[in-house]
Amino acid sequence: MTHSVPVHPLVSPWGRFGLYSFFIDAPEPAIVDTGIASSPADGMAPELEKLGRNIKDVRWILLTHGHIDHMGGAYALWEMTGRKAQVVIHHDDAALLRSRRAHVDQYMETRARYLNDPEGEEQQMGMANQVISGEMEPQVLVRGGETLSLGGDVTVSVHHIPGHTAGSVAYCIDGQNDVFVGDSVQIHGAANGFPGYEDPVAYRSSLEYLRDTVEPNRLFLGHPYRNAAGEAYEIGVSGDQARHVIQESIDIESRVADAAQRYLSDGLRESDSPYSPYAAVAEELGYSGDPTLEPSPFFTTMHGYAEQAGVVQ
Repeated sequence: MTHSVPVHPLVSPWGRFGLYSFFIDAPEPAIVDTGIASSPADGMAPELEKLGRNIKDVRWILLTHGHIDHMGGAYALWEMTGRKAQVVIHHDDAALLRSRRAHVDQYMETRARYLNDPEGEEQQMGMANQVISGEMEPQVLVRGGETLSLGGDVTVSVHHIPGHTAGSVAYCIDGQNDVFVGDSVQIHGAANGFPGYEDPVAYRSSLEYLRDTVEPNRLFLGHPYRNAAGEAYEIGVSGDQARHVIQESIDIESRVADAAQRYLSDGLRESDSPYSPYAAVAEELGYSGDPTLEPSPFFTTMHGYAEQAGVVQ
């Protein structure tokens, strides 16, 4: 690649934190992640107009994973491009793009186990209907290792980095090593102050892969993830800071894993705590966030460690 490809953050609000999407200003323009149903029209289109760009010209929609705050606007954005854009997602998260119900089923299989909320299923279905703009079949399914051409000499490589979800991927602009990781680098978490991942072993392995193999020049995070002082990192972190953010995420996973594995070695222990049956882990880690607020990473992460320890069926 003979010149630098501009990257423009496109921020849209939702709940207690911002949703980050990114416009890659290539010959065949791409948007990485789409926010929720309202994001393309209310956030992306006017911001692109300020840049002298038109949302109709977007030719690639690159989804880092299948969570609603990253793919909820995919169908709406695809429609706004005249259905000309190629929607890309990993094979293992594609069901979440195809079906709103898949999101509800995922909730029922994990977090619902720990929340005494008889209306939870209905509320989750209502949220899926509201914030997911449409169900659709992706045009491009990836598994990691692919190279996508964005026109001219601009290419993007796809890296499978499971953990946060089974189908999480990173997209890297080749030549300048700008890397978009969605939610696969959690640090201390975003609004809830706790890192969220489904598979702890895969999450740690993916972080090490990003650190040692991908080695981002600029690392674009999916939300305002925070440091130990509760301060949000920049949307794009560069150089040594990018490496620091990845290493900090690894170190935090180590502390969470140590606490979880010691307490889970004796099996699950129920209590009146809102963190039950993982109250001892929350206490040791000093976690005092509300585990019932969505998006709620605490029980998702703890369930992953419990499965790893073989204490849940």
